[in-house]
Amino acid sequence: MEELQQLPLGVQDFKKLREENKLYADKTSLVYDLTHSNSAVFLSRPRRFGKSLLLSTIKYYFLGFRNLFAGLAIDGLEKDWIEYPVLYFDFNGQNYSEENGLNDIIENHLRTWEKEYGCDWISETAAVRFENVIKAASEKTGRRVVVLVDEYDKPLLDTMNDNAEIEEKNRAVFKGVFGVLKKMDAYLRFCMFTGVTKFSKVSIFSDLNQLTDISLNERYNNICGISDSEIEGEFFPYVKRLASVSGSSEQKVRDELRRMYDGYHFSKSGDGMYNPFSLFHCFDENDFGSYWFESATPTFLISKLNDSNYDIRSLASEVKANENELKDYRPENLNLIPLFYQSGYLTIKGWNQRQRSFSLGFPNAEVRYGFLNSLAPSFLHVEHKANSFNIDLLDDAVETGNTDGMKKWFVSLFAILPYSAGKEIESVMEQNFQNVIFMALTMMGKYARTEVHSAKGRADCILETADYVYIFEFKRDVPAKMALKQIEEQGYAKPYSADNRTLFKIGVNFSSSERNIAEWEVSS
Repeated sequence: MEELQQLPLGVQDFKKLREENKLYADKTSLVYDLTHSNSAVFLSRPRRFGKSLLLSTIKYYFLGFRNLFAGLAIDGLEKDWIEYPVLYFDFNGQNYSEENGLNDIIENHLRTWEKEYGCDWISETAAVRFENVIKAASEKTGRRVVVLVDEYDKPLLDTMNDNAEIEEKNRAVFKGVFGVLKKMDAYLRFCMFTGVTKFSKVSIFSDLNQLTDISLNERYNNICGISDSEIEGEFFPYVKRLASVSGSSEQKVRDELRRMYDGYHFSKSGDGMYNPFSLFHCFDENDFGSYWFESATPTFLISKLNDSNYDIRSLASEVKANENELKDYRPENLNLIPLFYQSGYLTIKGWNQRQRSFSLGFPNAEVRYGFLNSLAPSFLHVEHKANSFNIDLLDDAVETGNTDGMKKWFVSLFAILPYSAGKEIESVMEQNFQNVIFMALTMMGKYARTEVHSAKGRADCILETADYVYIFEFKRDVPAKMALKQIEEQGYAKPYSADNRTLFKIGVNFSSSERNIAEWEVSS
C-alpha cells in the first residue's frame, strides 16, 4: 500500500509539524488576514479543534520564521517578515484546582521573560511585572509586542464546579495581569485569546474594550477544523485508503465521514467543519470511532446538568438561542444552551434574520450519541455499576421486539439509581424518569423522538427501528391503561397505519413511592 504523508496526530507546535513534514491544512491566508485586520481578538472553539496549533502558527509568523511557511499561502502575501517579541501564555495541561496553580504558571512565564528582556521583578506584583516585561520587550527589540494566550478559560473550567474560592481567586489574577493590556496599546502589535468558553464576567472582556470576539465571524469560520475542500485536497489519499481497507466506495466513505465528524458551523452561513481530532484518528486507525469523546469526559457540563435538573429531551430537536446568548456565558445562568454550544456539543443549524436568533442542534453522530453515552453514567450516577448499565441488552430487546425484555432492563436500571432526599421529588421525578428512558433509547443510535406532535396532542416518545415502531406514553402514579387509552384517543399511531413494521403501543406508569416502573402495558 502507498505510504502516505504523516498525519499531525497530537502535534500542536507549528514548527514541529513543518520540520517533520506532517500533513497541514493551510490556514495561513486567514492568519495573514486576521493579524493585519485586527489588533486584539478572542476566538472560541471546542476543545481539540486546532486552537493551540493556530496560536502556534501565529507565534512563528510573528517571530519571523519564514522558512516554516515556504509553499504556504502566507509566503506569497507577506513581504517584510518582521520579527516581533512574542509573549505566549499556555494554560493547557496544568492542574488549577490547587491553591496557587494559576499563580505558579504566570510566575514561570514572567521569570523567563524578565530574564530574556532584563527586567528587575523583585517585590513587584504580577500585574506590574507583566507591564514592565511588555515595555522592556518593546524597548529592547524596537518592535511592538505580540501577546498570545492559549486556553485562557482552563483555570476557570477546572474550578467552576468544585472550588468557588479558587475560581474567584483565578478571576482576580486574570483581572490583575491581563487588565494592564488596556493601557499598553502603544506597545502592542497584536493580542489574541483563545478558549472554549467566553466567561462574560472575566475582566479581559470588560476591561479590554478593544478585544474583538471573532467566534461567530463568517470571515474566520474555517480558521480551525477541516473543511470539505481540504478533505478533497490534501487529505484525500486517506479517504482512498479508508475506502480500500473497509471495502467501501470512496463516496460511501465521504458520506460516513460527514455523518460522523462534519457539521460544525461557527457562523450564520459558513461552511460545515470537521472535528480534526476525530478525523485524523479515523484516518490513522481506519475506523469510524468516537474519538473526541473518548479523549475526555465533559465533567463541568455533567455537574451543571445535575445542578439544574436540565431536561435532556429538549436536545433531541433543535433549540433556539440569540446572538448575545451564544457569545457570553455567565456561570449563574440557568440556560445551559450557550455552554453546550461553546463547548461543541451543539452547533449552528440555521439563522433567523427577523428574530436574529440561531437554531442549534447536535453537529454529527459522534457528538449526538457520544454525548449521551459519556453523559449518562455520570448523570445517572451509575459509573461504578457498568454491568447493570449494559446498553447492549436493551439494544437486543429493541431489535427483536422483546417489549418484556425492554421493561426488565429499565426496571433493573431504576433499581440502582440513587435518589437524593434533598431534592424536590414531586417537581423533578417525572422529568428525570423520562430523561433516563430517552437517554437510554438515544444512546443505542436509534431514531428516538420526544414530544411528537399529532393532530390532537403530543406523544411522549416514539422509537423506530427497521422492523418495529414503539409509541410510549409515560405517566406518574396513573394506571398504565390510562396511558394506552391516551395513545388510542389522541391517534398517535395513525401516521403508521400503512407502515409494514410491527407497531407496539406502550403505556408506562412510574411509581413515586417505589421510584421505579410500577406498570408496563403493551398493545399491538
